[in-house]
Amino acid sequence: MSTRDASDQHDPVIESLDQLAAPMAAGEKPREAWRIGTEHEKFVYDIADHHAPSYNEPGGIRDLLSELTAFGWEPIVEGGNVIALKGADGNVSLEPAGQLELSGAPLENLHQTCAETGRHLTQVKAIGERLGKGYLGVGMWPDKTRDVLPIMPKGRYAIMLRHMPRVGSMGLDMMLRTCTIQVNLDYSSEADMVQKFRTSLALQPLATALFAASPFTEGKPNGYLSYRSHIWSDTDPARTGMLPFVFEDGFGYERYVDYMLDVPMYFVFRDGKYIDAAGLSFRDFLDGKLSVLPGERPRVSDWQDHLSTAFPEVRLKSFLEMRGADGGPWNRICALPAFWVGLLYDQGALDAAWDLVKDWDMAGRETLRSSVPKLGLDAPIPGGGTLRDIAAQVVEISRSGLAARGCLNAAGENETGYLEPLAEIAASGRVPAQRLLDLYHGEWGGDISRIYEAKSF
Repeated sequence: MSTRDASDQHDPVIESLDQLAAPMAAGEKPREAWRIGTEHEKFVYDIADHHAPSYNEPGGIRDLLSELTAFGWEPIVEGGNVIALKGADGNVSLEPAGQLELSGAPLENLHQTCAETGRHLTQVKAIGERLGKGYLGVGMWPDKTRDVLPIMPKGRYAIMLRHMPRVGSMGLDMMLRTCTIQVNLDYSSEADMVQKFRTSLALQPLATALFAASPFTEGKPNGYLSYRSHIWSDTDPARTGMLPFVFEDGFGYERYVDYMLDVPMYFVFRDGKYIDAAGLSFRDFLDGKLSVLPGERPRVSDWQDHLSTAFPEVRLKSFLEMRGADGGPWNRICALPAFWVGLLYDQGALDAAWDLVKDWDMAGRETLRSSVPKLGLDAPIPGGGTLRDIAAQVVEISRSGLAARGCLNAAGENETGYLEPLAEIAASGRVPAQRLLDLYHGEWGGDISRIYEAKSF
């Protein structure tokens, strides 16, 4: 999630509704300026007993962040606590229960992205060896109850933790017990954004299936392949889901602004502190009628903050965020941006992908979205068949898009190799969670603790 480290008292006040579409329009870039921003989270655990370390305990999350400064990272402080780091490779930040996230820098190609991931993992593993900490790459804590997990000292998280139980039964699970891989991608125009949004939103369930890696809850199989994805079905309906309006005629920046104005607020950031505005209306804020800041109108940064508090399967800010994948190992961290870059950054591939899904009806899209957490590649697609019927084809479309980009590394290799983990999953029809379940029922003998050895970075 986003991290703020200062209030800008000179930030412009929003004077008209026209300003609300400005961040999205400002995101338009010519093709040569398109970049790739990859985000990935991992669970931190104590090697001795597998507990999730608290912020303040010796060798805990605070010490982990402090040790990372030896690699050139600069602290971001909130309320006297280091809650994130910034550097050449982006930001290192904390999810609510101490999940460690790298929000990578905007990079030109996937070779750079995978190298960035490698640098980050090398750094945190070196620190883990000193502090006795390990890092687990799956989509959900496989063995932890909510009540044993620590809470990080970030003001926005305190507000969200209070609010989540009011609007859904699984919001706290989302915050405390899940990890994801995401990628942020650019567009050249409003029309390009629309085609990319529609295509990626329709195909997001396929990414969920290919990356499904959360089949355990509190030490036992939970009946799902991506329980992380299932959690979003009852987190907060006002800010989640498949966004049917994206597929309607006339969709563009203004329609997304209308959607965001109907998403309830979480907070306002002032003077280094978060003010609880959970459930309040940004429309009232525009009118100077926000109860927690009476008479004050929002600044541009308040709107940018608000844009980060919706959690649909694809999210628009000044770029598009792909949000459907479970956390996973190094090769899948590289594969997720490869999948979407191949589909969305070459026009031929984008057109081919859209042709596959453009005739799907909304009821079918919703059925697919609700089925995929449990069924994976066996989830039904609109018009008949299952995701398995199109998975290999979509991966091949992505491969063609990557090949067309012609981005070579020092060895003369293009970017298509990063898709190999997904090509193998698509060919076999067996997603990562199914392989975890095979291990659990097989050589692990029902001992979930074996996952730490098998799936740590």
